[in-house]
Amino acid sequence: MFGATLSRWTMSYFAAALIFLAIGEMMMVLGFGYPVSAIEAPETLALVHTIALGWLSLLMAGALLQFVPVLVGRPLSLPSLALPALVLLVVGITSLVLGFASLAGADSLSPLLLPFGATVTIVGFGLLVIVFAVTLWQARPLPLPARFVAVGLGSLVATIALGGTYAFVLVGLSDAQAAIDLTLEGLSLHAALGLGGWLSFTTMGVSYRLLTMFMLSPERERQSSRIVWALGAAALGIVACIVPMILSGSAGRFVLLLVAALAGVIAIGIYMVDIVRIYRGRKRKRIELNSRAGIGAFAALTVATVFFVALVVSGQIERGVGSLVYLVTFGWLTGMGLAQLYKIVPFITWLECYGPLLGRMPTPRVQDLVVEVRAAFWFRVYYLTVIIASTALYLDTALLFRASSFGQLIAVNALLWEFVATRRLSNVPSNLQLPSGFARPHLFFPSFQSRRWHERGRAR
Repeated sequence: MFGATLSRWTMSYFAAALIFLAIGEMMMVLGFGYPVSAIEAPETLALVHTIALGWLSLLMAGALLQFVPVLVGRPLSLPSLALPALVLLVVGITSLVLGFASLAGADSLSPLLLPFGATVTIVGFGLLVIVFAVTLWQARPLPLPARFVAVGLGSLVATIALGGTYAFVLVGLSDAQAAIDLTLEGLSLHAALGLGGWLSFTTMGVSYRLLTMFMLSPERERQSSRIVWALGAAALGIVACIVPMILSGSAGRFVLLLVAALAGVIAIGIYMVDIVRIYRGRKRKRIELNSRAGIGAFAALTVATVFFVALVVSGQIERGVGSLVYLVTFGWLTGMGLAQLYKIVPFITWLECYGPLLGRMPTPRVQDLVVEVRAAFWFRVYYLTVIIASTALYLDTALLFRASSFGQLIAVNALLWEFVATRRLSNVPSNLQLPSGFARPHLFFPSFQSRRWHERGRAR
């Protein structure tokens, strides 16, 4: 059924996320943020939140709206909350970024935008957490990929709670010593729970299901995958437990961080073994572009993990943290996001437009909605710019970083155009186009026309 297979607002989340990504890319090209500014500067914080919240978090939220029901085998609970959550998140994230810009010296903007944006963003994410948490709770016992999502949601709650605290402290609305201590010592925890927990751990869990589904690999839970979940959840739990230790002034935090880091590194290593097994066990002989492009993201995660270990062992973590975070954000998370969007967008579009027509007329394949040869070039350009930009950050060469960001902006916009062409059915052969009287899908959300057409067909 149409209503059971499509999330109405997933494409809206994707559209908003891609707009934030393009804005973030332009900020880097213009030199707004690190490395032109200091890593702790308000300009850098504005850029980081544009990408981490505006792009990656909205992308993840939109993907979960579509795929949490797939993971648990039941409809999404409280789906009507998706739209108000999106509105709140767009308003909140925009206000948050503008609040950081005000701290950077934009006199026309009020610093109060920062706590306002944080509050609205927390409410927006809170609605989504309710939607996903209720769905997962009603689907117990959870399959393994859904358990990854559950831990990721817990990390999201901790991340936004810490972020809200920082926002109120930065503008002077909170002078409680506990809040100040968290702001001074807990920023790395905020980043670790956000990038490592909410975004990376959730991506790992969803990838187990998406890769097996799209490549027709064996779908069974392995002991190695359970170990990845256990180690990752333990690492994130340890990181979260450091927050009360900061508040109480307890010693031993550094040792716990090392334990969490070790557990996380081992989890990633086992996860990569699982991914190789999924690729090798596929039934599709020819790998589609989304899976080929995903290899670049997995390579970036592997390199980032090895780089992290090298930085810790050599004691140069402060020198390489910018390059490391960039590699995780743009090589692993953004690379995986763009790669899977290249499959998810045509998949959703096909379900919306041609699913109701299946068996009544010749219909295209999902792959007929895209042109892989054209998009493959832009994925190669994208990953090349990630390599150059990461190197430039490590060498502290701002000009080279901005130049590579310009190339990346071009590649991202080209891929964005591919998504638009897919939604407009521009690549579908003329003999397989929609019948007359059937409008093309809307760019931002599924059209109800396909549902009405389907219902008329059933009535006949």
